[in-house]
Formats: sequence, structure tokens, C-alpha cells
Amino acid sequence: MNMRISSYSLIALIGILFGCEKDDICSGETATTPRLVIECFDAANPNTPKNVNNLVVKAIGLSGTIVFNGVSKIYVPIDTNNDTTQLELIQNGNDTDTSNDNIDLLTLNYTRTTVYVSRACGYKMNFLLSTNGAQFTDTTPADSPWISSYTLEKNAITNENEVHIKLYF
Repeated sequence: MNMRISSYSLIALIGILFGCEKDDICSGETATTPRLVIECFDAANPNTPKNVNNLVVKAIGLSGTIVFNGVSKIYVPIDTNNDTTQLELIQNGNDTDTSNDNIDLLTLNYTRTTVYVSRACGYKMNFLLSTNGAQFTDTTPADSPWISSYTLEKNAITNENEVHIKLYF
């Protein structure tokens, strides 16, 4: 009788072990929809990265903002539902004095491509900036733009390991 119970127990254990499937978990290291990578440089010395302070980025049409302090590289999400994203880059936007805010507008025009990642992670979106796909304008011409120039480094936004736009201020 003990031998029969042991045999059944062994068979049940084998069935449980081989019946289990590997969990479908999307690793935090798996590439998902990339953000726009902007690196900032000193306009007087273009090869020297320059940190932004009290920089607020706000997407037109959305209520949330992102604040950047003490970094030269910023990561900004792109609208996955539209072919255009407009971002206000507000210099001195993270202090209580709104009179010193200087707002420049970044308009991105792009096409979107959906890419299958895996069953656990689903899909991600890649972006291809069109010709003149990144344009900066000053929203309040009287205050002069705080961004003196920019270069578009990569038209394809497929990962966050490379800089897409360089800003000089």
C-alpha cells in the first residue's frame, strides 16, 4: 500500500512540475516605447554639456509636467496616439516666480510604427521624425528664446541609448 501511495505521489508531483508554465513577466530591462532624448550643451562652448535647472516640460493638451534639475540629458515621452507632439520647455518653470518663466515650444512631427516585443510585454511604438520633424519656436517673442540653437541628431526614435536632439543655450 505504501508503495502504491508513493507511486501516485511521485506521478502527481511530476505532473505538477511539468504542468506549470514559465510566468510571463515583462522584465524591466526589456525595451519599451522610447522617450525622446534631449542633451543640453553650452551655446558658448558647444562641446561642453550644460545642466538644466528648474526646467519644466509640459505637453500641450495634458495637465502633467516633468521637472528637470541638475542634468544635461532629459528624457521626454512622445504622444503615441497622434503624429504630432508639442512640448513647452519652460526655463525657470519650477520656482514660485512665474514672471521669470521663459517658454520655448518644441513641435515634433513623426510617423508611428507598432513593434511586437513579446507576449508578456506586448507592443511598443517607434517614431520616425519627418523632414523638419523637430522645430523650436518662442511662445512669447518679447522674452527672446532661451534655446539659442539645436541639432537633430537622429530621425528614428527607437531606443533611449542615443541622443535624438541637442539643445544649445
